[in-house]
Amino acid sequence: MKQRTLAKTVTATGVGLHSGERVSLTLHPAPVHYGIAFRRNDLSGEQGEIVKLHPNLINDTRLSSTVVTESGIRIGTIEHIMSALAAYGVDNILIELNAPEIPIMDGSSLPFIFLLQDAGVVEQNAPKKFLKILKPMEIQQADKWVKFEPHDGFKVALTIEFDHPVFNQSSPRFEIDFAGQNYIEEIARARTFGFMQEVEMMRQHGLGLGGNLTNAIVIDDVDILNPDGLRYPDEFVRHKILDAIGDLYIVGHPIIGAFEGYKSGHAINNALLRAVLADETSHEWVEFADDEDTPNAFFGVNTLAVA
Repeated sequence: MKQRTLAKTVTATGVGLHSGERVSLTLHPAPVHYGIAFRRNDLSGEQGEIVKLHPNLINDTRLSSTVVTESGIRIGTIEHIMSALAAYGVDNILIELNAPEIPIMDGSSLPFIFLLQDAGVVEQNAPKKFLKILKPMEIQQADKWVKFEPHDGFKVALTIEFDHPVFNQSSPRFEIDFAGQNYIEEIARARTFGFMQEVEMMRQHGLGLGGNLTNAIVIDDVDILNPDGLRYPDEFVRHKILDAIGDLYIVGHPIIGAFEGYKSGHAINNALLRAVLADETSHEWVEFADDEDTPNAFFGVNTLAVA
């Protein structure tokens, strides 16, 4: 399997979920071995330079995964676009924006899927690199845990737990094995969610300033406020899987392994990635010269444009 980038540059506009700022987002093709990078074109000098994504740059995980560099560059709420990039297996891309946060769009990754489809995803003349999990790895934080286990493919299972009547109406657990299930059908439409009683606290901390019923599921003391209801009966846990896929793809490569979490979030997902990279015995980097040797899980979203 070969590396992938975009066939052409595409642009979209939206609003930052936490900053509330209007954002112009542009996705550019990039050469082989470039990786995933960001550039804030509203900044100049050192702060306007390109930032190559790495798990160690995720230094703010309050309700999202946010890049914060040593020089103070912030690129916030990257998990939804990262989830879409993971679905298409995009290895090389420059993501340019004029604000400190990726636009929230409708709260899911589907708008980013459409943006990638508009750009076209093309293969490049270099083998794709995979991160293969070799042994179980687990991180626990209070009553939360996440883990990787060896698996010849990619699957994700999550369990959520919220003390609220809305969450008693659907299963708290969902598992998807990408060898037989499709990201766009099962995951991409699931939106972020939040509670009305937390809104004031969030805004006091400069968060959630752009949130509304068009880009999030909003829950009051007893029910969902969105007039159209849920897109999936268990949309909450599916969105947590969407987030986890995006958080894990911050490593910049597809992962061959099984991920499972209980009450997981951005901070603990990132901690697991860092632990894996820090333990040389936990993983290896692999390439597949022949597509027949590549696990089936990585062909689920495989609509490639003509180069």
